[in-house]
Amino acid sequence: MAPNTSNRKRQAPPLPTGAEIDILAVLWRLGPATVREVHEELGKDNGYTTTLKQMQLMTGKGLLVRSERFRSHVYESGVPKEQTQRQIAADLLKRAFDGSAASLVLGALSAQPASSEELADIRKMLQTFAKEKGRSR
Repeated sequence: MAPNTSNRKRQAPPLPTGAEIDILAVLWRLGPATVREVHEELGKDNGYTTTLKQMQLMTGKGLLVRSERFRSHVYESGVPKEQTQRQIAADLLKRAFDGSAASLVLGALSAQPASSEELADIRKMLQTFAKEKGRSR
């Protein structure tokens, strides 16, 4: 007898692969788009059918949502950009930085220096996190 899945909590989509992140980034930038639009924006050497197949697989995983518009299939991200970024950061934090948020941040800033504006935003976020942490004690 098959398990009843209607009562189960919906699981978050799996961690996207590098190729899937490329497609998600295009859709986050463009909004809903056809396979042709995504394929052209990717500008990769692989064929259209490769992009189509990848997007079909991503739909099956819950990473994309497909709808129809004027007899064309239109795809959009199935999960918010911020949620995917948090999921990727959490995985990277655990696997590559031994759970150290400080090491992750230092590694990111060493790899790609932040602008003055970005550093000011980071300081504000740190202050907000520190205040919230103090209230949760």
